[in-house]
Formats: sequence, C-alpha cells, structure tokens
Amino acid sequence: LNDGQPPVTYKRFQALISQMDPVEPPAETVTLDIINSCATPISPDHDDKFGVPTLEELGFETEGLSPAVWPGGETEALKRLEQHLEKKAWGAHCERPRMNPNSLLASPTELSAYLRFGCLSCRLLYFKLTDLYHKVKQNNAVPYSPYGQLLCREFFFTTATNNPCFDKMEGNPVCVQIPWERNPEALAKWAEGRTGFPWIDAIMTQLRQEGWIHHLARRAVACFLTRGDLWISWEEGVKVFEELLIDADWSGNAGSWMWLSCSAFFQQFFQCCCPVGFGRRTDPKGDYIRRYLPVLRGFPDKYIYDPWN
Repeated sequence: LNDGQPPVTYKRFQALISQMDPVEPPAETVTLDIINSCATPISPDHDDKFGVPTLEELGFETEGLSPAVWPGGETEALKRLEQHLEKKAWGAHCERPRMNPNSLLASPTELSAYLRFGCLSCRLLYFKLTDLYHKVKQNNAVPYSPYGQLLCREFFFTTATNNPCFDKMEGNPVCVQIPWERNPEALAKWAEGRTGFPWIDAIMTQLRQEGWIHHLARRAVACFLTRGDLWISWEEGVKVFEELLIDADWSGNAGSWMWLSCSAFFQQFFQCCCPVGFGRRTDPKGDYIRRYLPVLRGFPDKYIYDPWN
C-alpha cells in the first residue's frame, strides 16, 4: 500500500486503512487453567530480584505527595474501560455534556496512560467500541469517528515509520523548517508554570503535579509555546512532555507537537488559542486556575485570567 511509504496526511491514512483486511479480534482472556499449565516454581528470593521497586527505592521524595492519580495495572485499566464505555453509551443516547472546569481534571474514564504502558490492549478497546456502536446505532457500518483518538495514535505510529528524525526538525522530511527563536528564560518559565498567564501556568502546574492534562489544555500550552506567543521550537515542548506526561510515547508526542505548531499535518496557522479567552470560555469563574495556583484564590473572577488588568 502507498508504494511502501507512510502516509503524511490523516485523510490518506484513512483511505489506506479502508483497503486493509479487518482487524483481527483480541485473544481470549487468560484463565487460571492456562496460567497453571505454564507455572514454574518461584525461588525464595523472587521478590528481591523481580519485585517492583518503591518510589523511595528509586530515589524519589515521597513526603507530602498526594494520592496517585493513575493507579497502574491491567485490573485498573479494565475497570476504566468499562466506565469509558458507559460514558460513551450515555453520550450516544443523551446530549453530550458540555465542557466545564471538571472536564479539565483527570477522569476515571481516561485510558491513554493504560494504552501507553500496555495495561490495556488497543485491539480490545477497538472491538469494545465496535460492539458498543452496533448496540447503540443498530448499524453494521461503523464510521471512523468512534475510534477518534485511537486512530490518531495509529496515524502517528505509521507516519513515524522509517523516520528516526521524527522528533526533531533537522533531517525530518515531514516537518516545515521554521526559524524558531531560542529563548531559554521564556522556555523555563513556560515549563515551570511561571509565564504570568494564569490559564497557561495552571495547566503546566497540573502537568507537573499529576503527569497528565486534558487534550484542550495540551493544545493551549503547545500553541502558547510555539506559533501563538513565545515562538519557541516544538522540539523543546516534546522534551518537556516526554519528561512529565505519563501517556507520552515517542511518535505520538512528536507528531502532536508538529501538528499543533503547524510544522506538519496541519497548516491553519491562524487558528490560535488565546491564553486568556480560550480558558475563560471553558471555565468563566476560574475554578481550575484557583485549584492549581492557590496564590490566585483570592482574585475576583473578572481578573483571574488577566490579573495585570
């Protein structure tokens, strides 16, 4: 397909996958009988050799840490999957809930981190979504829309194929060569949540504290760093997200940053996220800002997004 070359547009990617054979269903759930048939004796020092180290053993300070936002493991992933499907079913039958301040917080239906670490099978998610669509819509032909972010993930995996420079500008054939500015001070303030724009700083604070931010928040801080305000290379954003974002993977992280900075895949550079107005439309009272920037809790709603006024 496509002469052996990865597609460089999402539309072309969709055209190509429509020509492919159907996705094979996931393997059956592993049972205790299967496990018992391949079990081997455990040595007395098994936990010492193969046990999961604690945060303290890894050298992290744990005093004052809040409870984990993202408990690991397949059991947690499957529980979240069921909640995710229930939410999808509700949205199909009823009016979709509008964005509000709580929409920006980590949700028990979020799956990205569990896909990233293999706690959840992307194939299982695909077929669960397909089954749900058939039940809700009573339609055999499933459009691409229910798979949304799952297909976007696969698109970036595909476009990064045979491109070792996918996460940088130099040597990257899909990336527009933009003369970004070097500004270490502005970059540090952005990464540490010290820009002076409360909406942007609250997002980056949440990212540092919890390892995750909503996709609209990612769009806001990516636009601010690159084409919207600071004019700093998306490559720097990739590095920060690679360090802090729990669901970051190599191709998806780089691909998203190229997309949001209009360096590849998306060229409507005039569509920018205002660091004041964009957040205000979602959270007019600034509750999200007050949650992550306690220093502004006493600010009136009128000035919470632009305290300099």
